[in-house]
Amino acid sequence: MIVCKSTAELDQMRLAGKIVASVLEVLESRISPGITTKKLDEIASKEIYARGGRSAFLGYRGYPASICTSVNEEVVHGVPGNRVLEEGDIISIDVGVEKDGYYGDAAITLPVGNIGRQAQELIDISKQALNMAIKQCKPANRLYDISASIQNIAEKAGYNVVREFVGHGIGQQMHEDPQIPNFGMPGTGPLLKQGMVLALEPMVNMGVSEVVIGKDNWTVTTFDKKLSAHFEHTVAITNDGPQILTQL
Repeated sequence: MIVCKSTAELDQMRLAGKIVASVLEVLESRISPGITTKKLDEIASKEIYARGGRSAFLGYRGYPASICTSVNEEVVHGVPGNRVLEEGDIISIDVGVEKDGYYGDAAITLPVGNIGRQAQELIDISKQALNMAIKQCKPANRLYDISASIQNIAEKAGYNVVREFVGHGIGQQMHEDPQIPNFGMPGTGPLLKQGMVLALEPMVNMGVSEVVIGKDNWTVTTFDKKLSAHFEHTVAITNDGPQILTQL
């Protein structure tokens, strides 16, 4: 069942979302060759706490960190550790926050120093896919209008979308109905209505769509070890158009 949120609930979610956005902003400023993913997690943990939030990820199904840090061929759910970021890497950072019983969730993919043209294009196309998906978030559209827009942007550029992991509804739970695949047939799926809140998250691979889960039972990597990029926003469906809740 897809739960529609009241105006008051959207305001609560916006508070959580602003913490997510501000933490991502801090982390972006700290990305440079030589920093470890563990250090990024430590920074995020402190910043979330300082803003009155709680990491939505830490302890979730046993997850051991406050954020996800996925480097290069890692798609999502990369566990922070002793890995040192190097010039030319790309890193996806996913931040989820709970505040006063409501959740916000967003992700960005960033360059580490100077990166290659192909890596930058992958980032740009993935961000474009998210922006196009957000534009579909309006009443009377169908859920898979969102999915199809992501697939279309990615595949026209010669990339593939991940099919085994999806976006999701969000509210008083981190993961709510509906699941939001990054592929689908436009004009199909549940009708979008005022008050629905969706975490849209294109995951775009430079190579094949298939992925594998690592030995840590968390880190998802591309099957062919080619680069992947991941972007995400928490978006409310309103009669006045889409509202991004995870922005400052």
